[in-house]
Amino acid sequence: MNRKSNRSLPRRQALALLAASGLALAAALPQQANAQAAFPSRQVTLVVPFPAGGGPDLAARIIGEKLSARLGQPVVVDNKPGAGALLGAAFVAKAPADGHTLLLTPNTMIISPHVLPPGAGGGIDVMKDLAPVIAPATTPMVLVANPALGAANLKAAVEAARKSPGLAYGSAGNGSPMHFAGEMLKKSSKLDLMHVPYKGVAPSITAALSGEVKLLYVGLGGAVPHIKAGKLVPLAVTESRRSELLPEVPTATEQGVSGVEVNAWYGVFAPAATPAATIARINREINDVIKMPEVRDKLMAAGIEVAGGTPQVLEGFMKADNQRYGALARELNIKAD
Repeated sequence: MNRKSNRSLPRRQALALLAASGLALAAALPQQANAQAAFPSRQVTLVVPFPAGGGPDLAARIIGEKLSARLGQPVVVDNKPGAGALLGAAFVAKAPADGHTLLLTPNTMIISPHVLPPGAGGGIDVMKDLAPVIAPATTPMVLVANPALGAANLKAAVEAARKSPGLAYGSAGNGSPMHFAGEMLKKSSKLDLMHVPYKGVAPSITAALSGEVKLLYVGLGGAVPHIKAGKLVPLAVTESRRSELLPEVPTATEQGVSGVEVNAWYGVFAPAATPAATIARINREINDVIKMPEVRDKLMAAGIEVAGGTPQVLEGFMKADNQRYGALARELNIKAD
């Protein structure tokens, strides 16, 4: 009997340990669920990798105000400009993957790695280290001129550029869609233009207003008040169709200049390891926010068109732009200035 009892003792211990493990797992599962359900448990930071005052900053502040009310937590916009959006992108990629640190950026972030030196802005892989959440908006891109140039349309601007070799055009930075549009215009019209990059939309607009550059490619967000005031002259839309925000301004193609089609979208991203449930919650809330009439009206007034959709829609934008602009960077030999 004693020998049999000794043989059965390890089995009883194993069963006890198994039961204890099951109880521990059962206790842990609700805790994990509660941790996800608790989002957001504190302030949400929306990083914009460009200075205040430009289209991305305006979009972040307009959306963030209503998002805060829906989440029940403050949503704070934090501007972290530099390295063609890569500094701000790296900051978010390296943040805790809990949904409390997000990135709102134009597609400049996808383009910059093809133009800047390897490792610029923190050495992250924007295609792998960030999780797409939603593309809340797009913004038409236009070529505008300082009135001193004396050009009322694209044809007149091209003629003025021919008479002034080395004429400067501005953009929101190296690797920005605006930079590509300028190089496309150079190639298509065989012009001698000098690219002057700025650290964001707002500084580039300031340069155009002051006459530091006579031509500027810019997303409409942030430029609308100056266009309406007559301080900047819209010459051409760089997309395949006219924008409902500037219906009177023809496309470059309509004016006989082909090969200058560039789009600009805004995306919201989270660190790559952010739980799917948290991404789904943020996506749902932002989709609801941009459907609000007052939000739509504010964005439209700022020159920003509402988009939205699933994370997969934004992922598709990323992949398409990564392929297209990578090829264009090689074709146009666009590098950091």
